Amino acid sequence: MTSSTTDAEARSAAPAGTRSAETRSSAELIKAESGVLAHNYHPLPVVVAGARGVWMEDVEGRRYLDMLAGYSALNFGHRHPALIEAAHRQLDELTLTSRAFHNARLASFAEGLAELTGLDMTLPMNTGAEAVESGIKVARKWAYDVKGVAPDQATIVVAADNFHGRTTTVVGFSTDPVARDGFGPYAPGFRVVPFNDLAAIEAAVDETTAAVLIEPIQGEAGVIIPDDGYLTGVRELTTRANALFIADEIQSGLGRTGTTLAVDHEGVRPDVLLLGKALGGGIVPVSAVVARRDVLGVLHPGQHGSTFGGNPLAAAVGSAVIDLLRTGEFQRRAAELGAVLREGLAALAGRGVVAFRSRGLWAGVDVDPAIGTGREISERLMEEGVLVKDTHGSTLRLAPPLTITREELEWALSRLGAVLGAG
Repeated sequence: MTSSTTDAEARSAAPAGTRSAETRSSAELIKAESGVLAHNYHPLPVVVAGARGVWMEDVEGRRYLDMLAGYSALNFGHRHPALIEAAHRQLDELTLTSRAFHNARLASFAEGLAELTGLDMTLPMNTGAEAVESGIKVARKWAYDVKGVAPDQATIVVAADNFHGRTTTVVGFSTDPVARDGFGPYAPGFRVVPFNDLAAIEAAVDETTAAVLIEPIQGEAGVIIPDDGYLTGVRELTTRANALFIADEIQSGLGRTGTTLAVDHEGVRPDVLLLGKALGGGIVPVSAVVARRDVLGVLHPGQHGSTFGGNPLAAAVGSAVIDLLRTGEFQRRAAELGAVLREGLAALAGRGVVAFRSRGLWAGVDVDPAIGTGREISERLMEEGVLVKDTHGSTLRLAPPLTITREELEWALSRLGAVLGAG
């Protein structure tokens, strides 16, 4: 399959998914959803019924190349055999105990995360937003118990244009009016500074600072990559200020950028690492706060918890994800194919692409507004058999599963060129 491969050839080469027994059409299902689901999303008008690898299939049997990968939750593709096997095996044994009891899978999961990240302890949770909320709680508790900040005075420095989830605490320090407006009152204790601005962080840090919380690469904002040295500078600033460096790697982590973690590009280690999305293999929601022993050690029984956090099914799938990452294969694929992605986007610069930013198999692509909005371009790509997602007007996010082949990636880029009028 080359960049000149036709749409029909590409789809016929894709493995068929296993579609559900749903008999209603896509149009009927979309109409049915509108009456019974809250309208908190604006999905593309495609109804996925089956998927395998990088290909998805709708209820009518049309196939699409997935260039979003569930916002990186599907880094290893749909229904990766090793992950499905781990889930099936665990489903036959034990799915939930709550943390009222120990379970046979949790220790191995936490040991694997310690080995993978170079940190000591894990607080297992379920969703990315839960991991962020948990990281905030831990940072505040550490500030009071260890740093000696006066009660209720701890502050956390965050970056503008961040995306850390949609809970009430998190949207309170969002600078996106769509995410923030209408949900107050907001929790105090956060200081917002521009992203990629070390001087601003330094000015915001004082004796009350518990932590600096940042995404090493801002995903929702359009894959915004900071200058070289920024992460190193954050590490140095927080160390000097006796504050925690919290890295939200829920989207950027676990192979996406060509390294296990995005912070690995600068060789820095945060005090607290937030993981999610790909950690559940696209099968179950799994997240984790991974940190130094003296940081997570501030928590004591009853102070934090989750009924499903660390459940044996999640731990089994998470351990299988860690096994996939141990080989380095997916990190290498992201780096090597990331070069192909970069070259393909560079060829479209000035031909419908105004600008782009990429690292590994992750890119934010700003399209010419005269050609269409990000939503309109996404809909046109859908008609070409490629699924992407827009953000912030005329920006597309590209984040295919790390299992994509060079030929499939080049075909997707050729479809983007065609939609932009450059093909």
